[in-house]
Amino acid sequence: MTHGNQQIDIAPLTPEDAGEVLTLQRAAFVSEALIYGSPDMPPLTQTLAEVEAELRSGSGLGARIEGRLVGAIRFVENDGMLLVGRIAIAPDAQGEGIGRTLLDAAEQASNAHTAELFTGSLSEANIRLYEELGYSESERIPQGDGTDQVFLRKPLHPVGEPSEPGASG
Repeated sequence: MTHGNQQIDIAPLTPEDAGEVLTLQRAAFVSEALIYGSPDMPPLTQTLAEVEAELRSGSGLGARIEGRLVGAIRFVENDGMLLVGRIAIAPDAQGEGIGRTLLDAAEQASNAHTAELFTGSLSEANIRLYEELGYSESERIPQGDGTDQVFLRKPLHPVGEPSEPGASG
């Protein structure tokens, strides 16, 4: 994939990437904190040790331009479900398709039957993007502050079955 004239490299994240991932995550989620009026959200309060542990126990992919981490996604598979979390894109690279590319790469790397992710109800741009990518709302959980946690799901191809010609995804 390219960004402007620059090549974007997608590669697995390792625990050694945790510091860079945490820095990217904090920069990316500041705009979300402003939408919700609270800096007390897990992507902003997570510690380096917690990110390292997530990268050890789950999977993650990073997007780099000339060595700089500009995007990250973390995910785990559990009972046929791909659980996607912490999609973080550098503020100066948002809106360039990097998140779409990372989400697609995570889905392609998975053997799961269904993918699930969540966002907050005030994150309208995120919800729009996920719906454009084939996700549909499956559940809303009130957070007690007037907002909801919105869960969205997308069917993925069953293991061992080829995708149908002309199928979109």
